[in-house]
Amino acid sequence: MGLTAQVHKQIFEFSFNARTSRGAMKDKTSWFIRLTDENGISGIGECGPLPGLSPELTPEFETGLEQLIEDLNQKQLPAPVEPDLKSVSEWIDSNLSNRQLSSSVRFALETALLDLANGGGKLIFKNSFTEGVPIPINGLIWMGGLDFMLQQIEIKIRDGFTCIKLKVGSHDFEKECDVLQYIRRKYFRENITIRLDANGAFKPEEALDKLNRLARYDIHSIEQPLKPGHEFLPELCRQSPIPIALDEELTGVEGKQNKIDLLNHIKPAFIILKPTLHGGLASCAEWIELAEKSNCGWWITSALESNIGLNAIAQFTANYPITLPQGLGTGMIYTNNVEGPLVVNKGKLFYGNSLNWENFEAKSSSSSG
Repeated sequence: MGLTAQVHKQIFEFSFNARTSRGAMKDKTSWFIRLTDENGISGIGECGPLPGLSPELTPEFETGLEQLIEDLNQKQLPAPVEPDLKSVSEWIDSNLSNRQLSSSVRFALETALLDLANGGGKLIFKNSFTEGVPIPINGLIWMGGLDFMLQQIEIKIRDGFTCIKLKVGSHDFEKECDVLQYIRRKYFRENITIRLDANGAFKPEEALDKLNRLARYDIHSIEQPLKPGHEFLPELCRQSPIPIALDEELTGVEGKQNKIDLLNHIKPAFIILKPTLHGGLASCAEWIELAEKSNCGWWITSALESNIGLNAIAQFTANYPITLPQGLGTGMIYTNNVEGPLVVNKGKLFYGNSLNWENFEAKSSSSSG
Protein backbone atom coordinates (compact mmCIF):
# COMPACT_ATOMS: atom_id res chain seq x y z
CA MET A 1 0.00 0.00 0.00
CA GLY A 2 1.38 3.40 -1.01
CA LEU A 3 0.45 6.96 -0.19
CA THR A 4 -3.13 7.95 0.50
CA ALA A 5 -4.09 11.46 -0.61
CA GLN A 6 -6.90 13.64 0.71
CA VAL A 7 -7.97 17.26 0.20
CA HIS A 8 -9.86 19.59 2.51
CA LYS A 9 -11.26 23.00 1.58
CA GLN A 10 -11.40 25.73 4.21
CA ILE A 11 -12.54 29.36 4.12
CA PHE A 12 -10.66 31.75 6.41
CA GLU A 13 -12.34 34.93 7.65
CA PHE A 14 -10.28 38.11 7.95
CA SER A 15 -10.17 39.63 11.42
CA PHE A 16 -10.40 43.15 9.95
CA ASN A 17 -11.51 44.93 6.79
CA ALA A 18 -8.70 43.73 4.53
CA ARG A 19 -8.20 46.06 1.60
CA THR A 20 -5.72 45.15 -1.11
CA SER A 21 -4.83 46.61 -4.50
CA ARG A 22 -7.48 44.25 -5.92
CA GLY A 23 -10.24 45.50 -3.65
CA ALA A 24 -11.65 44.48 -0.28
CA MET A 25 -11.45 40.88 0.91
CA LYS A 26 -13.68 39.39 3.60
CA ASP A 27 -12.32 35.86 3.36
CA LYS A 28 -9.73 33.69 1.68
CA THR A 29 -10.08 30.07 0.52
CA SER A 30 -7.36 27.44 0.80
CA TRP A 31 -7.26 23.75 -0.04
CA PHE A 32 -5.13 21.44 2.13
CA ILE A 33 -3.50 18.34 0.72
CA ARG A 34 -2.81 15.55 3.20
CA LEU A 35 -0.54 12.65 2.23
CA THR A 36 -0.46 9.62 4.53
CA ASP A 37 1.98 6.72 4.30
CA GLU A 38 1.61 3.03 5.21
CA ASN A 39 2.53 3.74 8.83
CA GLY A 40 -0.17 6.36 9.28
CA ILE A 41 2.23 9.30 9.23
CA SER A 42 0.75 12.33 7.47
CA GLY A 43 2.12 15.47 5.89
CA ILE A 44 0.00 18.52 5.10
CA GLY A 45 0.51 21.26 2.52
CA GLU A 46 -1.53 24.36 1.73
CA CYS A 47 -2.76 25.28 -1.72
CA GLY A 48 -4.02 28.87 -1.51
CA PRO A 49 -4.12 30.65 -4.88
CA LEU A 50 -4.89 34.36 -4.70
CA PRO A 51 -7.90 35.83 -6.53
CA GLY A 52 -6.73 38.32 -9.14
CA LEU A 53 -3.09 37.21 -8.95
CA SER A 54 -2.96 33.43 -9.42
CA PRO A 55 -3.56 32.52 -13.08
CA GLU A 56 -4.61 28.98 -12.12
CA LEU A 57 -7.60 30.16 -10.08
CA THR A 58 -10.26 29.40 -12.69
CA PRO A 59 -13.74 27.81 -12.26
CA GLU A 60 -12.11 24.45 -13.05
CA PHE A 61 -9.42 24.75 -10.37
CA GLU A 62 -11.14 22.76 -7.64
CA THR A 63 -12.21 19.99 -10.04
CA GLY A 64 -8.63 19.69 -11.29
CA LEU A 65 -7.34 19.46 -7.72
CA GLU A 66 -9.76 16.66 -6.89
CA GLN A 67 -8.69 14.81 -10.05
CA LEU A 68 -5.08 15.09 -8.90
CA ILE A 69 -6.03 13.52 -5.56
CA GLU A 70 -7.77 10.65 -7.38
CA ASP A 71 -4.71 10.19 -9.56
CA LEU A 72 -2.41 10.02 -6.54
CA ASN A 73 -4.62 7.43 -4.85
CA GLN A 74 -4.83 5.24 -7.94
CA LYS A 75 -1.06 5.15 -8.40
CA GLN A 76 -0.32 3.90 -4.86
CA LEU A 77 2.96 5.80 -4.89
CA PRO A 78 5.72 5.20 -2.33
CA ALA A 79 6.68 8.15 -0.14
CA PRO A 80 9.99 9.93 -0.77
CA VAL A 81 12.72 8.78 1.59
CA GLU A 82 15.05 11.78 1.80
CA PRO A 83 13.64 14.84 3.63
CA ASP A 84 15.20 17.46 1.35
CA LEU A 85 13.74 19.74 -1.29
CA LYS A 86 15.75 18.34 -4.20
CA SER A 87 14.56 14.77 -3.55
CA VAL A 88 10.95 15.90 -3.14
CA SER A 89 11.08 17.97 -6.33
CA GLU A 90 12.48 15.00 -8.25
CA TRP A 91 9.74 12.78 -6.76
CA ILE A 92 7.06 15.16 -8.04
CA ASP A 93 8.64 15.44 -11.49
CA SER A 94 9.04 11.65 -11.76
CA ASN A 95 5.62 10.58 -10.49
CA LEU A 96 3.44 13.41 -11.78
CA SER A 97 5.13 14.13 -15.09
CA ASN A 98 1.78 13.68 -16.87
CA ARG A 99 0.30 16.69 -15.04
CA GLN A 100 0.89 20.41 -15.48
CA LEU A 101 0.97 21.40 -11.83
CA SER A 102 0.06 24.99 -11.01
CA SER A 103 2.22 27.09 -8.71
CA SER A 104 0.04 26.81 -5.60
CA VAL A 105 -0.56 23.07 -6.04
CA ARG A 106 3.13 22.37 -6.40
CA PHE A 107 3.85 24.36 -3.25
CA ALA A 108 1.23 22.31 -1.37
CA LEU A 109 2.68 19.01 -2.61
CA GLU A 110 6.25 20.03 -1.76
CA THR A 111 5.19 21.02 1.75
CA ALA A 112 3.14 17.86 2.36
CA LEU A 113 5.94 15.59 1.11
CA LEU A 114 8.62 17.37 3.15
CA ASP A 115 6.41 17.27 6.23
CA LEU A 116 5.82 13.54 5.68
CA ALA A 117 9.50 12.78 5.07
CA ASN A 118 10.42 14.61 8.29
CA GLY A 119 8.01 12.54 10.38
CA GLY A 120 4.72 14.41 10.07
CA GLY A 121 5.31 16.95 12.85
CA LYS A 122 5.06 20.03 10.60
CA LEU A 123 8.83 20.33 10.66
CA ILE A 124 9.44 21.11 7.00
CA PHE A 125 13.14 22.01 7.26
CA LYS A 126 15.57 21.59 10.11
CA ASN A 127 17.56 24.82 10.46
CA SER A 128 18.41 27.67 12.82
CA PHE A 129 14.84 29.01 12.77
CA THR A 130 13.30 25.77 14.03
CA GLU A 131 16.06 25.67 16.64
CA GLY A 132 15.17 29.10 18.03
CA VAL A 133 16.82 31.81 15.91
CA PRO A 134 14.12 34.33 14.88
CA ILE A 135 13.60 35.87 11.44
CA PRO A 136 13.40 39.69 11.17
CA ILE A 137 10.20 40.75 9.38
CA ASN A 138 8.66 43.95 8.10
CA GLY A 139 5.44 45.34 9.53
CA LEU A 140 2.77 45.38 6.83
CA ILE A 141 0.51 48.44 6.79
CA TRP A 142 -2.83 47.49 5.26
CA MET A 143 -4.58 49.81 2.83
CA GLY A 144 -7.38 52.01 4.10
CA GLY A 145 -8.09 55.58 5.08
CA LEU A 146 -5.09 57.71 5.99
CA ASP A 147 -6.07 57.81 9.67
CA PHE A 148 -6.33 54.02 9.70
CA MET A 149 -2.90 53.69 8.11
CA LEU A 150 -1.31 56.18 10.52
CA GLN A 151 -2.79 54.23 13.42
CA GLN A 152 -1.28 51.00 12.09
CA ILE A 153 2.11 52.66 11.67
CA GLU A 154 2.11 53.84 15.29
CA ILE A 155 1.15 50.36 16.51
CA LYS A 156 3.83 48.62 14.44
CA ILE A 157 6.60 50.96 15.60
CA ARG A 158 5.40 50.76 19.19
CA ASP A 159 5.53 46.97 18.91
CA GLY A 160 9.19 47.06 17.93
CA PHE A 161 9.16 46.91 14.12
CA THR A 162 12.06 48.77 12.54
CA CYS A 163 10.97 48.07 8.95
CA ILE A 164 7.48 48.89 7.67
CA LYS A 165 5.88 48.36 4.27
CA LEU A 166 3.23 50.71 2.88
CA LYS A 167 1.13 50.65 -0.26
CA VAL A 168 1.23 53.69 -2.54
CA GLY A 169 -0.88 54.55 -5.55
CA SER A 170 -4.31 54.06 -3.98
CA HIS A 171 -4.65 57.53 -2.42
CA ASP A 172 -3.93 61.04 -3.53
CA PHE A 173 -0.17 61.12 -4.12
CA GLU A 174 0.29 64.34 -2.10
CA LYS A 175 -1.38 62.73 0.91
CA GLU A 176 0.83 59.66 0.56
CA CYS A 177 3.87 61.92 0.63
CA ASP A 178 2.44 63.61 3.75
CA VAL A 179 2.26 60.20 5.46
CA LEU A 180 5.90 59.49 4.64
CA GLN A 181 6.94 62.94 5.86
CA TYR A 182 5.01 62.33 9.08
CA ILE A 183 6.89 59.07 9.67
CA ARG A 184 10.26 60.68 9.08
CA ARG A 185 9.54 63.61 11.38
CA LYS A 186 7.89 61.74 14.23
CA TYR A 187 10.14 58.67 14.27
CA PHE A 188 13.49 60.14 13.23
CA ARG A 189 15.15 58.66 16.31
CA GLU A 190 13.89 55.13 15.59
CA ASN A 191 15.73 54.85 12.25
CA ILE A 192 12.75 53.20 10.55
CA THR A 193 13.28 51.45 7.20
CA ILE A 194 10.42 52.19 4.79
CA ARG A 195 9.45 49.89 1.94
CA LEU A 196 6.80 50.85 -0.60
CA ASP A 197 4.60 48.74 -2.85
CA ALA A 198 2.88 50.37 -5.83
CA ASN A 199 1.27 47.18 -7.21
CA GLY A 200 1.74 48.54 -10.74
CA ALA A 201 -0.24 51.71 -9.99
CA PHE A 202 2.11 54.27 -11.59
CA LYS A 203 1.66 55.40 -15.18
CA PRO A 204 4.86 55.19 -17.24
CA GLU A 205 4.88 58.92 -18.04
CA GLU A 206 4.66 59.91 -14.35
CA ALA A 207 6.62 57.09 -12.69
CA LEU A 208 10.09 58.63 -12.67
CA ASP A 209 8.83 61.97 -11.36
CA LYS A 210 6.98 60.23 -8.53
CA LEU A 211 10.00 58.10 -7.67
CA ASN A 212 12.17 61.22 -7.50
CA ARG A 213 9.71 62.81 -5.08
CA LEU A 214 9.41 59.68 -2.96
CA ALA A 215 13.20 59.41 -2.74
CA ARG A 216 13.21 62.47 -0.44
CA TYR A 217 11.88 60.26 2.33
CA ASP A 218 14.80 57.82 2.32
CA ILE A 219 12.93 54.85 0.85
CA HIS A 220 14.58 51.42 0.99
CA SER A 221 12.81 50.05 -2.11
CA ILE A 222 9.59 50.15 -4.10
CA GLU A 223 7.79 47.08 -5.44
CA GLN A 224 6.40 46.90 -8.93
CA PRO A 225 5.93 50.61 -9.80
CA LEU A 226 4.62 49.66 -13.27
CA LYS A 227 2.27 46.91 -14.36
CA PRO A 228 3.98 43.60 -15.20
CA GLY A 229 5.42 43.34 -18.68
CA HIS A 230 5.71 47.06 -19.41
CA GLU A 231 8.48 47.87 -21.88
CA PHE A 232 9.60 50.94 -19.88
CA LEU A 233 10.41 48.93 -16.73
CA PRO A 234 14.07 48.16 -17.57
CA GLU A 235 14.75 51.85 -18.23
CA LEU A 236 12.92 52.84 -15.06
CA CYS A 237 15.07 50.41 -13.05
CA ARG A 238 18.14 52.07 -14.51
CA GLN A 239 17.03 55.65 -13.78
CA SER A 240 15.14 55.27 -10.52
CA PRO A 241 16.66 56.89 -7.41
CA ILE A 242 14.84 54.23 -5.36
CA PRO A 243 15.83 50.55 -5.80
CA ILE A 244 13.05 48.73 -7.65
CA ALA A 245 11.84 45.30 -6.56
CA LEU A 246 9.85 42.94 -8.78
CA ASP A 247 6.90 40.94 -7.48
CA GLU A 248 3.99 40.41 -9.89
CA GLU A 249 6.55 40.48 -12.71
CA LEU A 250 7.75 37.01 -11.64
CA THR A 251 4.35 35.32 -11.79
CA GLY A 252 4.13 32.78 -14.61
CA VAL A 253 7.85 32.90 -15.42
CA GLU A 254 8.88 29.25 -15.61
CA GLY A 255 12.13 27.56 -16.58
CA LYS A 256 15.67 28.53 -15.68
CA GLN A 257 16.47 30.30 -18.94
CA ASN A 258 13.33 32.45 -18.80
CA LYS A 259 14.26 33.53 -15.27
CA ILE A 260 17.79 34.38 -16.39
CA ASP A 261 16.43 36.37 -19.34
CA LEU A 262 14.10 38.38 -17.10
CA LEU A 263 16.82 39.26 -14.62
CA ASN A 264 19.26 40.21 -17.39
CA HIS A 265 16.70 42.28 -19.28
CA ILE A 266 15.11 44.25 -16.44
CA LYS A 267 18.02 44.25 -13.97
CA PRO A 268 15.95 44.89 -10.82
CA ALA A 269 17.61 45.73 -7.50
CA PHE A 270 15.49 43.08 -5.74
CA ILE A 271 13.03 40.30 -6.41
CA ILE A 272 10.30 39.38 -3.94
CA LEU A 273 9.37 35.73 -3.83
CA LYS A 274 6.05 34.12 -2.92
CA PRO A 275 6.14 30.30 -3.21
CA THR A 276 2.37 30.14 -3.74
CA LEU A 277 2.65 32.45 -6.77
CA HIS A 278 6.14 31.81 -8.06
CA GLY A 279 6.26 28.10 -8.76
CA GLY A 280 6.64 26.60 -5.30
CA LEU A 281 9.67 26.12 -3.06
CA ALA A 282 12.05 24.57 -5.61
CA SER A 283 11.27 27.32 -8.11
CA CYS A 284 11.92 29.99 -5.50
CA ALA A 285 15.22 28.29 -4.60
CA GLU A 286 16.18 28.56 -8.28
CA TRP A 287 15.17 32.24 -8.34
CA ILE A 288 17.40 32.89 -5.32
CA GLU A 289 20.37 31.13 -6.91
CA LEU A 290 20.00 33.10 -10.14
CA ALA A 291 19.40 36.41 -8.36
CA GLU A 292 22.55 36.04 -6.29
CA LYS A 293 24.56 35.29 -9.42
CA SER A 294 23.13 38.47 -10.96
CA ASN A 295 23.95 40.60 -7.90
CA CYS A 296 20.23 41.04 -7.31
CA GLY A 297 18.88 41.10 -3.77
CA TRP A 298 15.79 39.20 -2.65
CA TRP A 299 13.40 38.53 0.18
CA ILE A 300 10.45 36.21 0.70
CA THR A 301 6.88 37.04 1.60
CA SER A 302 3.71 35.15 2.34
CA ALA A 303 0.63 35.39 0.11
CA LEU A 304 -2.15 35.36 2.73
CA GLU A 305 -1.65 31.68 3.54
CA SER A 306 -2.94 30.26 6.81
CA ASN A 307 -0.47 29.18 9.48
CA ILE A 308 0.19 25.93 7.62
CA GLY A 309 1.55 27.61 4.52
CA LEU A 310 3.22 30.40 6.49
CA ASN A 311 5.00 27.86 8.68
CA ALA A 312 6.45 26.15 5.59
CA ILE A 313 7.52 29.43 3.97
CA ALA A 314 9.21 30.69 7.13
CA GLN A 315 11.17 27.45 7.55
CA PHE A 316 12.19 27.54 3.87
CA THR A 317 13.37 31.14 4.24
CA ALA A 318 15.64 30.21 7.13
CA ASN A 319 17.59 27.85 4.86
CA TYR A 320 19.40 30.98 3.66
CA PRO A 321 21.50 33.65 5.37
CA ILE A 322 18.96 36.38 6.14
CA THR A 323 20.27 39.90 5.69
CA LEU A 324 16.96 41.76 5.16
CA PRO A 325 13.58 41.72 6.94
CA GLN A 326 11.22 39.24 5.33
CA GLY A 327 7.49 39.62 4.63
CA LEU A 328 6.20 36.92 6.96
CA GLY A 329 4.04 38.77 9.47
CA THR A 330 0.57 37.62 8.38
CA GLY A 331 -0.09 34.93 10.95
CA MET A 332 -2.81 36.80 12.87
CA ILE A 333 -5.03 38.02 10.04
CA TYR A 334 -7.75 35.36 10.32
CA THR A 335 -10.33 34.80 13.05
CA ASN A 336 -10.38 31.06 12.36
CA ASN A 337 -6.74 30.42 11.49
CA VAL A 338 -5.29 26.96 12.03
CA GLU A 339 -3.23 26.83 15.21
CA GLY A 340 0.44 27.24 14.43
CA PRO A 341 3.90 27.50 16.00
CA LEU A 342 4.76 31.02 14.83
CA VAL A 343 4.92 34.02 17.15
CA VAL A 344 5.72 37.65 16.29
CA ASN A 345 7.58 39.67 18.90
CA LYS A 346 9.36 43.02 18.47
CA GLY A 347 9.55 42.80 14.70
CA LYS A 348 10.80 39.22 14.62
CA LEU A 349 9.16 35.89 13.82
CA PHE A 350 9.81 33.07 16.29
CA TYR A 351 9.19 29.34 15.96
CA GLY A 352 7.60 27.58 18.96
CA ASN A 353 7.52 23.85 19.65
CA SER A 354 4.24 23.69 21.59
CA LEU A 355 2.04 22.90 18.62
CA ASN A 356 -1.26 21.07 18.61
CA TRP A 357 -2.38 20.13 15.11
CA GLU A 358 -5.12 17.77 16.27
CA ASN A 359 -7.70 20.51 15.68
CA PHE A 360 -7.00 20.34 11.97
CA GLU A 361 -8.45 17.29 10.26
CA ALA A 362 -8.07 16.98 6.50
CA LYS A 363 -11.09 15.29 4.95
CA SER A 364 -11.34 13.16 1.86
CA SER A 365 -11.96 14.84 -1.47
CA SER A 366 -15.45 13.35 -1.58
CA SER A 367 -16.44 15.35 1.48
CA SER A 368 -14.58 18.55 0.70
CA GLY A 369 -17.68 20.16 -0.85
